[in-house]
Amino acid sequence: MQDAYIYDAVRSPRGKGRKDGSLHEVTAAKLSADMLNALKARNNLEGHSVEDVIWGNVTPIGEQGGCLARTAVLASDLDESIPGVSINRFCASGLEAVNMAANQVRGGGGDAYIAGGVECMSRVPMGSDGAAIAVDPTLAMQSYFVPQGISSDIIATEYGFTRDEADALAVRSQARAKAAWDNHRFDGSIIEIRDINGLTILDHDEYMRPGTDMQSLGALKPSFKDLGETMPGFDKVALMKYPHLERIEHIHHAGNSSGIVDGAAALLIGNKDYGERHGLKPRARIRASAKIGTDPTIMLTGPVPVTQKLLAENGMDIKDIDLFEVNEAFASVVLRFMQAFEVDPDLVNVNGGSIAMGHPLGATGAIILGTLLDEMERTDKQTGLATLCIGSGMGAATVIERV
Repeated sequence: MQDAYIYDAVRSPRGKGRKDGSLHEVTAAKLSADMLNALKARNNLEGHSVEDVIWGNVTPIGEQGGCLARTAVLASDLDESIPGVSINRFCASGLEAVNMAANQVRGGGGDAYIAGGVECMSRVPMGSDGAAIAVDPTLAMQSYFVPQGISSDIIATEYGFTRDEADALAVRSQARAKAAWDNHRFDGSIIEIRDINGLTILDHDEYMRPGTDMQSLGALKPSFKDLGETMPGFDKVALMKYPHLERIEHIHHAGNSSGIVDGAAALLIGNKDYGERHGLKPRARIRASAKIGTDPTIMLTGPVPVTQKLLAENGMDIKDIDLFEVNEAFASVVLRFMQAFEVDPDLVNVNGGSIAMGHPLGATGAIILGTLLDEMERTDKQTGLATLCIGSGMGAATVIERV
């Protein structure tokens, strides 16, 4: 077994996932190609420089359909001899792409890979590809299917999180994201997106609302209350699954849930020999990764059991981790993680998260791993963990160590 190292990590700015968002004019193939080109230029990748491109995408339909990874290679400046494979583990697709690449390197299936993901949510709406678990009545009834927003409120109800706690986390995410941008903490990883004339389309995360406070969030109505309490009445489905709950407390809204955005990210993963041959210095070792299936109704609790699994399999304790990136799909997901492990909030998402900057589904896992690495280097920390909840009840996690 060989060690797998991160040699580089890049990401795009995140554009609002609407028709008036700055990245709406950019296709997933083009946004992906920009990330591949950045890694090529920054690391002098010539010829058949990597074994494969593993690319995450959650809505593989239309212009994001087919084998988007191979399309991105052909749209980029990489050599056409490099193949590509697209994967979908919902919100953890970008992280799973990295984990797959690292495991291939460890097992001798090639010296290096590019891994990451993309989602252009302004152009290809979330859910537009359909999902059997949601639309097939036999599967939906068997699994007690509810939408993710209802799941986030089930977590809040089950584990006792209040709306004020969720809103406070959202305010903190916005403030931290603003501080990170103001202090240029993302400069080394952000690849500005330009048009065919070389003019800048976007060079910053435009979804952010740095003026957010408890008062402004308090004025927002719960987003999933009507969905839960009126037809089709998903609260009743949840209460059939969890009869010990008297009712579902609906605390989530647009301000304490992740934003819909466009974005992409990529990492260069390789073994030691690869770095030496190409004159590259490894930034971190991918120490371990794990994935797990969880209850498909509450759905979003995966970061807790997958982290427990990863730590147990590798003889680690939560106290061995210096920094955490827990995707802010919904506030309750992060609150539950911190509650379960008694983690200091000052160590979690220290530069803000998806509530502030948005959640480009197929890219987010790769984004937060790169953000984690940047922050570990900035603050001279040794070990970090990135984890995400996943639709249909799953979790994924990765531990990296600086070298």
